[in-house]
Amino acid sequence: MKTTLQRIGMILFMTGFFFSVWAQEMEVSGTVYDAQGKSPLIGVTVMVKGTQKGTVTDINGRYRIKAEKGNTLTFSYIGYLIQEIKVKKLQLDVYLKQDEATLDEVVVVAFGTQKKNAVAGSVMRVADQSYYLPSVIFPYPREVNTEEYEAFKENRFLSAIQHPLSTFSLDVDGASYSNIRRMINQGQMPSKDVVRVEEIVNYFNYDYPQPSDGYPVRIVTETAVCPWNKKHNMVRIGVKAKEIPSETLPVSNFVFLLDVSGSMFSANKLPLVKASMKLLVNNLRPKDRVAIVTYAGAAGEVLPSTSASDKQKIMEALDNLQAGGSTAGGAGIQLAYKIAEKNLVKGGNNRVILCTDGDFNVGVSSPTELESLIESKRKSGVFLTVLGYGMGNYKDNKLQTLAQKGNGNHAYIDNLQEANKVLVNEFGGTMYAVAKDVKLQVEFNPNFVNAYRLIGYESRLLNDEDFNDDTKDAGELGAGHTVTALYEIVPVGVNVPVGSVDKLKYQQTKNDVSLPKFADSKELLTVKLRYKEPDKDVSRKLEVPVLANRMNLNASQDFNFAMAAVMFGQLLRDSDFTGNAKYSDVINLARKGLDNDPNGYRHEFIRLVEAVEQLEK
Repeated sequence: MKTTLQRIGMILFMTGFFFSVWAQEMEVSGTVYDAQGKSPLIGVTVMVKGTQKGTVTDINGRYRIKAEKGNTLTFSYIGYLIQEIKVKKLQLDVYLKQDEATLDEVVVVAFGTQKKNAVAGSVMRVADQSYYLPSVIFPYPREVNTEEYEAFKENRFLSAIQHPLSTFSLDVDGASYSNIRRMINQGQMPSKDVVRVEEIVNYFNYDYPQPSDGYPVRIVTETAVCPWNKKHNMVRIGVKAKEIPSETLPVSNFVFLLDVSGSMFSANKLPLVKASMKLLVNNLRPKDRVAIVTYAGAAGEVLPSTSASDKQKIMEALDNLQAGGSTAGGAGIQLAYKIAEKNLVKGGNNRVILCTDGDFNVGVSSPTELESLIESKRKSGVFLTVLGYGMGNYKDNKLQTLAQKGNGNHAYIDNLQEANKVLVNEFGGTMYAVAKDVKLQVEFNPNFVNAYRLIGYESRLLNDEDFNDDTKDAGELGAGHTVTALYEIVPVGVNVPVGSVDKLKYQQTKNDVSLPKFADSKELLTVKLRYKEPDKDVSRKLEVPVLANRMNLNASQDFNFAMAAVMFGQLLRDSDFTGNAKYSDVINLARKGLDNDPNGYRHEFIRLVEAVEQLEK
């Protein structure tokens, strides 16, 4: 009897031990390939079936996820069949087969039907209410669209006599373009206020010469005939920041400020944030440091400042994050800056990296409150990078405010490839400023210029007197970055598309005043630039004149592409100044500027314009 009871006890013990081992959580990793095993797939969504645990594959198709033995993992990717695999081992490579039915299905859009291959990149299925972005699948119900964008009116033509100066803050954000791309890839035409033309132009890099003579920036100019109005001219002003090899950049003190509120639940939000930050961490040096602050209903420090030599510890902290709760963004910003200042590296790269959809709803949350908060932090020596994620409730207006008022820059991350572009390929430009409070002022010579129009930069305009005022905040330039501004010019002798007023009775108008003594100058205009070194409070000035006889009959490849980007933005905005431009003209002009395209971004632009052209039809 005793022996029998002992045997039963031993069986029960072994059974319990077996199930305990079986249910123990472990880390499963592997690579997701196409069916042939030739190409790793970037941005595949990996979920533990029946749970909210998920991740996306990185730039090498790799994934890591915690699961229990016996759990089922689902692998989902646009254009491929969903695959479910039971967890039986720690290493699990997956090969996805193409879904021929999905590839050929009809896309239903707000303005008709299109074949899937007529829409660049992605599909929106109406039947099952799932929705997709390029490279990532998001099998969640669609939200009511509550996205917010700041309304603005595009710049008009100004008389060169009445308004000889044009002054604005020189910024390098490219968020608008990637956001537009996301919408078009969903079969949606972006509204006017989504389109900031200067951000379309500046999404792309241009081949400007390196700075010289010890300056961190350099100005280059070019003039040509306007492609959408042959009676007008175009002036391109390019600014190049000095390049610094990544290994020689100063020590980085980063604070990841991550939104983990309930609105970040979707796979194109927090899971994509975590994958993006892992890309960044993988490229940090041992001397760099990372702290992690999260916020939902309240803010908290998840990881104290940690050496990037301990990448595993940082990765584990990221893996453990889950979404839920309200959004106390203001409290998160305050805590992140406090930690960044506590670990401040003198002469180093001190920066808060905010990842959010911008849907702040607890505490400091309105654009005005956020502006006051971030302005108070501007003199801390800590810079700000704002990375926007998600759709449906994306608050672009708030993130623009934070970036522009807080010594910062702004990017929109719609997929892992974009994260790789911003955080890896353009690390120096995104993460390390070589010049701050960068302002541009152009003086036009009325002997040659009847009127001019600054294309874009509507939210960055400054008063003329702000140019010499070192207390006025302006944009930042990162290492190796290029910034481009374009003016459309009406030459003297061509009718000015601006309104007129009656002659004044009680004072002379500017038209009656004789021109200054230097009016016989052969200069078309003069470009002036002011900047401060990152740790200085006094600005320096650069000045470059542009001769009136330097008009190019054949624009450079870069200039052609920049003008194509402008045409595209103006057509999307239904601008008053599109002239006779068509999407086919954009494509033809852009094709003249494809030589300088090592990463394929310009070719992608052409495919995007072709998709819009089809949607318009």
